[in-house]
Amino acid sequence: MSAILSADDLNDFISPGVACIKPVETIPKHAPEELHAYEVTTEDKIHKQNVPPAQISLTDCLACSGCVTSAEAVLVSLQSHSEVLYALDSLPSIDLSHLTKNHGAQEQIGRIFVASISPQVRASLAATYGVSETKAGWMIDQLLGGPEGLASGGKYGNDFTWIVDTNAMREASLVLGADEAMEPISTTDTQSNASNNGSSTMIPKNLILSSACPGWICYAEKTHPHVLPHLSRLKSPQALTGTLLKTVLSQQFNIRPDQIWHVSIMPCFDKKLEASREELTDIYWRPPSANSPTQAVRDVDCVITARELMMLADSRGISFPNLPRRPLSSRIPFPNPTISDFLSPKKHRSQAFEAGTSGGYLHHILQTQLWLHPNSTLTSTRGRNADVVEYTITSPNSSAPIFRAARYYGFRNIQNLVRKLKPVKKSRLPGGRGQAPKAGGGMDFAYVEVMACPGGCTNGGGQIKVDDILLNPETAVSQKEWLNRVDEAYYSMSENENGDEEGNSTIGDNPSKTEASDLVNGISPSYVKEVLHHWASSTGIELEKLVTTSYRKVESDVGKVGGGENERVVELAGKIGGGW
Repeated sequence: MSAILSADDLNDFISPGVACIKPVETIPKHAPEELHAYEVTTEDKIHKQNVPPAQISLTDCLACSGCVTSAEAVLVSLQSHSEVLYALDSLPSIDLSHLTKNHGAQEQIGRIFVASISPQVRASLAATYGVSETKAGWMIDQLLGGPEGLASGGKYGNDFTWIVDTNAMREASLVLGADEAMEPISTTDTQSNASNNGSSTMIPKNLILSSACPGWICYAEKTHPHVLPHLSRLKSPQALTGTLLKTVLSQQFNIRPDQIWHVSIMPCFDKKLEASREELTDIYWRPPSANSPTQAVRDVDCVITARELMMLADSRGISFPNLPRRPLSSRIPFPNPTISDFLSPKKHRSQAFEAGTSGGYLHHILQTQLWLHPNSTLTSTRGRNADVVEYTITSPNSSAPIFRAARYYGFRNIQNLVRKLKPVKKSRLPGGRGQAPKAGGGMDFAYVEVMACPGGCTNGGGQIKVDDILLNPETAVSQKEWLNRVDEAYYSMSENENGDEEGNSTIGDNPSKTEASDLVNGISPSYVKEVLHHWASSTGIELEKLVTTSYRKVESDVGKVGGGENERVVELAGKIGGGW
């Protein structure tokens, strides 16, 4: 979702479209009891009733392919910095010192506040204030959990008990993604892996498309359902982090998931839509229990962007650039030591430039293939522009490629991708044989990394733009130069304040893991899988329920006549730098 859909720029109201799946109902559901069902009467005998306003949630909006307008922006505005302040001021924090596994806080009035932060947001702030990515992260920690931050004001003086880096669960997603890419093909025919209700839950067919970008997922569900069987079933790092926090903390402290309030700070507005998906709620993973709430609880309660983080500080009267640029002096340790070591390693993995700024899903899969095939060679070929790159791994002992993959960024390039993925239809001419449809529309790629924003996630719509910064005319830069600064800050996360490498491993603080023999791209798959299985066993939930999700086909006739509306949306998205 683009920056034009920011709530601050909204000055109009668009009613739900004519094909909205949740129309505004204005007819009373029940006739007045004093009137006979077939009695003819006049208007003066009917008591006027105040019709409640239409209630349309973000989940409803995600199931509608007819609106990509300000109406969706109204719903997105429900997740904002104002909502964060409201949550902090609505209930006090739960006193964790009196909580045990057998004596929880289900009867207490309060919440546990937790936050997760993406590295792209830290990079955006680092470029804004001329600091390293590490110091930008410290400033965010001071705002969310320090004495000079949000805790200095508000009704209860609440702050966030735990602040988690999404890098940890992203590396879990990388390991799981590499395994998914190596899984045997579940189907070789032309039948879809979609169920009767349009959701795709099976193992993806031979061509796997990344699914961490919610803008791309919404686009596929609404306009190109034929690609749903190819989508990776893995949750995004934001969703994985939310599931981890809700499951571990609720189990450890014997509290309900709705007593944990989780805010995620992300580079794009589409992450708000992802957090609102029905598939990313506790009803998909919680064990049957009489204490479970009847209403679904989101794994991520609220999503704000880098710019909204600045608004959060301003709303409390806090000068963000004047916050201490040092780590928090003391924090409550995460209750599960194994997961705590995984979430907060002392050493961080180096970010390779070749991995890009969107998480490096394709890069890790390629490195895994190279590790599995010694002496193999990786070559890359640029497509029609810098956001389309094809990769091939070959062996000196064979002329056939071992593995082929590609990267497609930006909606203009995504359009070309989905056209290639369309199954070839048989000829309708009498006697014409045509061509049999092929899995993946005939593309011979095994994996494609798809991102909605040109240039990757550091160019998200919620990031701080060059126009947002007051620069002297002598130091003014273009948006392209500004993005280069953000990217440079993003790649600096592997350096400490002395300019030395902090390390290339996130294998935790366990001494037995410091010399892991299976390091791939600086990650130990065995260690990551060990932590994931510990997560599943400690919570009593199957790992597949914790790490996978599903997708659904959305049907609507709105905006599909002639394709003019879809073309206008894509053109608009291209002009503003990606997103809806």
